[in-house]
Amino acid sequence: MPSIRRWLVMISLSLSGGIIFMLPFLREVYYIPLQQALHLSNTQLGLLSGVFGTTSIISYFPGGWVADRFSPRKLMTFSLAATGIAGLYFATFPSFAISILIHAIWGVSITLTFWSALIKGTRNWAPRTEQGRAFGILESGRGIAELASSTVFLAVFARLGGGNRGLSWVILLFSFTNILLALMTWLVMSDSVNNGPEDGLRKRKVGSQEVFRVLRMPVVWLISVVILTAYSAYWGSFYFTPYATDVFKMSVVFGGAIGVGKMYLKPATALGAGFLADHTGIANTVASALLILVLSFIAFAFMPGSHWLVAVLVVNTAIASLAIFALRGIYFALLEEGGVPLAVTGTATGIVSVAGYTPDIFMPMVGGIILDHYPGPPGYRLLFLLIAGLCLLGFFAALLIRHREIKSGRTWT
Repeated sequence: MPSIRRWLVMISLSLSGGIIFMLPFLREVYYIPLQQALHLSNTQLGLLSGVFGTTSIISYFPGGWVADRFSPRKLMTFSLAATGIAGLYFATFPSFAISILIHAIWGVSITLTFWSALIKGTRNWAPRTEQGRAFGILESGRGIAELASSTVFLAVFARLGGGNRGLSWVILLFSFTNILLALMTWLVMSDSVNNGPEDGLRKRKVGSQEVFRVLRMPVVWLISVVILTAYSAYWGSFYFTPYATDVFKMSVVFGGAIGVGKMYLKPATALGAGFLADHTGIANTVASALLILVLSFIAFAFMPGSHWLVAVLVVNTAIASLAIFALRGIYFALLEEGGVPLAVTGTATGIVSVAGYTPDIFMPMVGGIILDHYPGPPGYRLLFLLIAGLCLLGFFAALLIRHREIKSGRTWT
C-alpha cells in the first residue's frame, strides 16, 4: 500500500487499540466519581469489572477464529462502533443491571471481535523482517493514545467541576472517539492483506482442522507461557506503589508518583524494543527482558526498606518497567519468529491470549492473599520472589522458541 495510507493504517490500529479499552477501565482514574454516579458499593463496582473480565476470557478463543474468517477492517469497525454506542448509554448512568449488561457487551465487542483482529491487522502491516518494529510501534502508539486521551479528558472533567456532569462528559467523549475511530478504520484500512510467500495460506478460510493443528503447535504454548509470565510481571508492577509506602515508608504522593511516572516510559520503550528485536532477534530480546525482570524482582524482594536506598528503589522500578513495556511491545511478534502461519494468526492469538492473560484472574487474588497473611516486607518478599520465578519460567520458554528445533512449527506437518 502507498506509504501515507500505510501509516494511516498504523495510526488507526494504534489509536483504536488504546482508546477502546478506556471505557471498561474508567475505574482506574474515576473510581470514586463512578461509584457515586452509579450509586454502587465497592463490591458492585468490582463486579462490573469481573463481568467484563469473564466475558473477555470466554471471548478470546472464539475471537481468534472469527479474526481468521473476517477481515480486521470489518471486525474492528464493528467493535469500535458497538463499544462507543454502548458507552453513550452508559453516560446516562443506568441501573446496576443495565451497567452489568453494558460491561458484558464491552467484553464481547473488545475481545471477541477486536483483539485478535488488531493483532492480525498489525501482523499484516509489516513484512516478516519488520514484525518487531510493527508491534513496537503499535504498543507505543497505544500508550500515547491512552496518555493523551486520559490527560485531555481529565482536564475536561476538572473544568466541569467533577461530579456526575463531568464524568458523563468524559464517558461521552470516549464514546464519540470510539465511533469516530470506527469511521477512520473503515476508510483507511482495506479488506485485502499484503502479498507474500504465504499468500495461499493468507486467503484460506480457517476451519476446525486448522484450529486443531494450531493447538498442536508447541510454539503456540511456549508463546502462551511467555505472555503469562510477562503479564504476571506487569501485574507485579502494580505493587510498586504500595511497596514504596509500606516498606520504604514513603508518602502516598511519592508512591503515586512512582505509579504514574512509569507509565511515561511505555511509548518510547515499546518502540525501541521493536526496532531492537528486528536486529537481535525477537526471542533473544524477549529472553533478555525476562532475565532482567528475574534479577529486578529478586532485588525488590531483598532490598532493605531504608530511606538511604530510595534512589535505588526508583532506579530498579524504572529498570523493571522498561523490561515490562519492552515485552508488551514485542511478545506477539513471536508468532512470526515461531513460524505460526499468517492465515491462523487470529486463532493462535486467541489461544495464547486465553492462557497468557489469566493473570487478570489469579494475580490480584494471589497478591491480596500473600500480603494479608504476611503483612509488610515478608509479604512483598514472597510476592516478588514468586514473580521472579514465573519470569524465569518465561525466560526458558523464550530460549526454547529461539531454538532451531522449535521452528519446525513453520510447517503444517
